[in-house]
Amino acid sequence: MANIMDYLDWRGDLTLKQSPFNEVDNLILSQMSYVNFEQIVPGLHSDQDITIKEASDLFFTQHSELEINNLNFLMKMSVHLLEKMASCERFAEMSLSNYVNIIDHHTQKQFSAVTITLDEDNVFVAFRGTDNTIVGWKENFNMTFMSPVPAQLEAIVYLEKAVGNLDKNILAGGHSKGGNLAVYAAVKSSAAIRERITTVYNNDGPGFHRDVIECMEYKDMLPKVKTIVPQSSIVGMMLEHEEEIMVVKSGEKLLMQHDPMSWDVLGNSFICVANVSKESRIVDGTLKSMLQKLNESQRSHFVDSLFQILDTTNVNTIDDLTQDKWKKIMEIIKIVTSMEPENRKVMMETIKLLFNEGNRVYKEAKLEEKSTKA
Repeated sequence: MANIMDYLDWRGDLTLKQSPFNEVDNLILSQMSYVNFEQIVPGLHSDQDITIKEASDLFFTQHSELEINNLNFLMKMSVHLLEKMASCERFAEMSLSNYVNIIDHHTQKQFSAVTITLDEDNVFVAFRGTDNTIVGWKENFNMTFMSPVPAQLEAIVYLEKAVGNLDKNILAGGHSKGGNLAVYAAVKSSAAIRERITTVYNNDGPGFHRDVIECMEYKDMLPKVKTIVPQSSIVGMMLEHEEEIMVVKSGEKLLMQHDPMSWDVLGNSFICVANVSKESRIVDGTLKSMLQKLNESQRSHFVDSLFQILDTTNVNTIDDLTQDKWKKIMEIIKIVTSMEPENRKVMMETIKLLFNEGNRVYKEAKLEEKSTKA
């Protein structure tokens, strides 16, 4: 099926005046935010901007083909997307500004965002999702026991500084953790900004703890939130959601459906299905059930122990897990068995609980399936 790259071939010659901003445009801008715009897009304290066409030309001037080919898959596809956007009348003259990219190992914070001026009346604030750094992934895990995480607080500050003084309608969005940050920043921003927000897109990003979704600002923002997940969503089903969810067909399997390039597009919209898949419901039920059985301290201890193992084995990015992977696995096994007794016990008990809950949820799903057929 067609994807967002095909959409640029179909609709790229139509300006926003000819065909209004839509859900697919949102995903394209959210995916573009994964591009490293260092020394290309002006930063948060500058009043300068640069068009997408100019940014693309500059990026390919500064980076060789070999450097681009050595990027991880997500980053590489985002660069190719940028190049194609730059050749489309629909996106080429949109301007980029307020680029921020922060990776702080001490506070376990990974945050990046960019502001896109769509036209004279509207801006889109794109929050980058989890990159391939272990810091970024640990912050995702921290969301299961910590609220807010550092990137969420950073997102509020960014939104206020980037668009607080602009007299324009505000759209915000992101993919994965970026979608969560977009919603959180919108909910927790000042009343003046909340009034100007028209739509917030959460593209397969996690939900929130009860303390967030029960606050009045969240409930007021809810009609403006559009959550979009693929049919076998795992990341996007994490934590709690109160909003309606659009479920999109994907050409990939299971966790690979998290890749926005796999989402099926027809015309100016996604191809939708009625519900997420059985596999998605099983994984979601397993994780939520396991987390309910762990208190906050146990969750924190498990996450710290898990990432201590990755740190000890010099795994700094997700890509590192694919290099000499069997050697890494053996190193990790040795470290687990040599951990402090308390850490080893928490780690092993949590892993055991995860498998037990997975087995229980799977059996319940099979029984439900049988009763439905009967």
